[in-house]
Amino acid sequence: MRRLGIEPNGYSFVALLSACMRLFDVKFGFQVHAYLLKLGYLCCTYVGNALMGLYSKCGCSDFVIELFDYMLVRDVASWNTAISCMVKESMFDSAFELFRKMFEINGLGADDYTISSLLCACGGCSAVMKGRELHAHAIKIGYESNLNVNNALIGFYSKLGSLKEVKSLFESVPQRDVYTWTEMVTAYMKFGIVDAAVEVFEKIPCKNCVSYNALLAGFCNNGEGSRAFNLFCTMVEEGVELTDYALTSALNACGLMKQRGTSEQIHAFVLKVGCGKNEHIEASLIDMCTRCDRMRDAEQMYHKLGLDLINSVMLTTMICAYARNGQPEEAFSLFCKYKSEIYLVADEALVAAIIGVCGTLGLHDLGEQIYSQAIKGGFLSDIGIGNSMISMYSKCGKIKDASIIFDNMQKHDTVSWNCLIAGYVLHRLGNKALNVWEKMKLVGEIPDSVTTLLVISAYGCTNHNLIDSCRDLLHSMQSTYQIKPTMEHYACFIRVLGYWGLLEEAEAIVNKMPFEPGPPIWRALLDSCRLGLNTTIGKRVAKNILSMEPQDTSTYILKSNLYSASGRWHCSEVVRNEMREKGFRKLPGRSWIIYQNMVHSFFARDKSHPQCKDIYSGLEILVMECIKAGYVPDTSFVLHEVEEYQKKEFLFYHSSKLAVTFGLLMSKPGKPIRVMKNIVLCGDCHTFFKYVSVVTKRDVYIRDASGFHCFVNGKCSCNDYW
Repeated sequence: MRRLGIEPNGYSFVALLSACMRLFDVKFGFQVHAYLLKLGYLCCTYVGNALMGLYSKCGCSDFVIELFDYMLVRDVASWNTAISCMVKESMFDSAFELFRKMFEINGLGADDYTISSLLCACGGCSAVMKGRELHAHAIKIGYESNLNVNNALIGFYSKLGSLKEVKSLFESVPQRDVYTWTEMVTAYMKFGIVDAAVEVFEKIPCKNCVSYNALLAGFCNNGEGSRAFNLFCTMVEEGVELTDYALTSALNACGLMKQRGTSEQIHAFVLKVGCGKNEHIEASLIDMCTRCDRMRDAEQMYHKLGLDLINSVMLTTMICAYARNGQPEEAFSLFCKYKSEIYLVADEALVAAIIGVCGTLGLHDLGEQIYSQAIKGGFLSDIGIGNSMISMYSKCGKIKDASIIFDNMQKHDTVSWNCLIAGYVLHRLGNKALNVWEKMKLVGEIPDSVTTLLVISAYGCTNHNLIDSCRDLLHSMQSTYQIKPTMEHYACFIRVLGYWGLLEEAEAIVNKMPFEPGPPIWRALLDSCRLGLNTTIGKRVAKNILSMEPQDTSTYILKSNLYSASGRWHCSEVVRNEMREKGFRKLPGRSWIIYQNMVHSFFARDKSHPQCKDIYSGLEILVMECIKAGYVPDTSFVLHEVEEYQKKEFLFYHSSKLAVTFGLLMSKPGKPIRVMKNIVLCGDCHTFFKYVSVVTKRDVYIRDASGFHCFVNGKCSCNDYW
C-alpha cells in the first residue's frame, strides 16, 4: 500500500494495530505508534483507543495510562480501556478512581463493559459493598439482562464465596453463552462441588477450549489428577485446541497422579508439540518431575536453563520441589545462591515459598527478616505471604505470633484458616483449633477438604467424644459443604483412633467405610497396630498393602518395626532382608538445631560434627545425671536383636539426644532448647527429655513428625500421647 503511494488513514492504523494486538507484536506496534505520530493521527480518538488496546494486551500498563492522559478527546471506549487495563494490573483503587472521574469530568454513562471490568475489580480486592452497589446500579440503568454484566456478576459472587447468589443468577439469566456456562463450571469447582461442575460442562451446547480448560484446571485444583488426565486425553482425541494453559494443567494432573511412566509420556508429548520453551510449561515440567520420583531429571532441566533464563517462577518451582522432597536445606541454599549471584526480583510466590522453607527448618529469625523485606517491597497485604508467616511461626513454636499475624491480616482465604488450625493442631491445642473452626463457620468461610482433615486431627488432640464428633463431621461434609469424604479423611480418622489405643474401633470403621479401603487406610491401621503391639492384625493389614503397592517402602518398615517391637526378631530380619534384596531404603531419622543461623544436623550415633567429642562427653554426663534423677533406659525401643549393653549404646546416641546436648552446650543457661526431627520421637527419648528438663532446669522443645513436645519441669505438653 505504501509502495503504491496510497496514504494510510485512521482506519488503516486501527486495522494494523488490531493485527499487532492479535500477534502480541508490541515491537511493530511501537513503529506504528511512531508513524501515526509523524502523520498526526494520534489525535483521532479511535486510533488512540486502538493503540491503548494494544499496549493493554501486551502488559504495557504505563503506556496505556500515559496515552489516556495525552488524549484530548475521549469516548466511553477510551475510559473502558484504561479502567480495564488497571483492573488487569490489579490497580483496583486506581480503576475505581478513574470510574469516579468518568462521571465528574465527562458526564459519560457507564456501559456494560465498564460495569463488567469494575465487577472484576471488586472480585479481585474483595470489595463486597462496591460490588453489590454496582449490581444495583446495573439493574437501575437497564443492564439486568445484559449478558456481559451477568457473566461478570457470576464471577464476582463466585470469588465472594456466595454459592447461593451464583446459582440464582445462573438460573435467572435470560440468555447464556459459552462464557456463562464456563463461569458456572469454574464457580462449582471453586466450591469443590466437582460432580455439579461436570454436569454443567456436559450441558454446554458449544464447548470450546476455554470451557475444557476450566474443567481441566478445576479437576487439578480439587486433587482429581486421574480425571484431569483422562479429560486431557479426550481433548487430544477430539482435536480440541491445546493451549499453554491446557498443557500446564495436564502436567499438574500428572504431578497429582505421581506416576513416573505417565509423566515421561506427557513430557515427551509436550516436547513433541513444541511448547517446551514456554517458561510456565517448563516450570510445570520441573514441578511434575519432582512429584513423580524424577528429582534428578528436574535438577538437570533446571540447571540447563542458565542464569539468564532463571526467573522468579523457575526458582520458586525448584525451591518448592526441594522442600516437598525433604531437602529444605538445599532449597534455602538455592535461594541464597541466586540472591547473591544474580539480580532477582522476588515476587509474592517466591517470598511465600522461602518463608515456608524457613518454617520447615526452624529458621525463625531469617523468616522474620525475609518478611520484613517483603513488607518493604509492598507485599504487606498479600494473603499468600501472610499464610506462610502463620505456618512459619507455628512450625517454629511461636503459635501466639502466628495468631497475631492472622488477626492483623486485612483479609483471609480458606488457606489462612487452615494454616491457623494446623498450627494449633501441631501444638496439640485441639480445643483452640476447634474454636477457630467454629469462628470460620460463623463468618461464612467455605471450608475445603484440607480443613475437614485438620478438624479430625483437632478432635484427635482432645479425645472428647472423638468417635461421635468425627462421624458427625464426615456426615456433614457432604450434606452441608458438598465435600465428599476421601480415603485421606478416613485414614486420618483411623490414625487418631490408633493414637488413643482404640484399635478395635479403628478396625470397625474400616469395615463400615462407604468405599473399598485403599493403601492409605491400611497404612494408618498398620501404624495403629504398631502402637498397640498387635501383630495379628498388623500382619494381615501389611499383606493387604503389599498386594496393592508391592513397591511401598514404608509398609515394609512398619511391618519390620511391628515385629521388632513385639520381640519377633527373626520375622523382623526376614522383612529387612527382603527390603535389601529389592533395593528399598529406610529414610534415616534426622534431628537438627539452629545455632547462629546455621543448621546443625545429627543422625543416630553420628560422629561427623566438628564438636562430636564434646557432644558425646556432654551426653554421657547428661545421661548419668538423668539416671540419678530416676530415668530408666527403655531398651524395648531398640528395634535390633543385640545384647542389652549394646541396646543402651543404640539408645543413648539417638539423633535427638545428640542435637539437644549440642544445644545445651552452645546456648546460654536458662535459654530453651529447640530441636526439629523428621520422624516421630521414640518413647525412650520422650522419657529422657522429661528428666533433662528437670536436671538442667531448661525447657526443651522438640518438633517431630507428630507435632510439638514441650518438656517443662518433667512434664510434656502432649500428655504422653504422640
